[in-house]
Amino acid sequence: MKKGIHPKYEKVKVTCACGNTFETRSTSSELKVEICSECHPFYTGKQRAVAKAGRVEKFHKKYSVENDN
Repeated sequence: MKKGIHPKYEKVKVTCACGNTFETRSTSSELKVEICSECHPFYTGKQRAVAKAGRVEKFHKKYSVENDN
């Protein structure tokens, strides 16, 4: 490898939106992420409650579709 052309690769602190922090290595001085393995539903096994109520009614209202029920 040539000397002087590569960026510094050092330890950095990664901060998640959930408040979790951990260290990794990067060329950046600090990293901020929206989701990490501590809060991601795939890794935690917990699904977040998503507001699905009223989606069908909203669709019918938006497109003026008659509800056959």
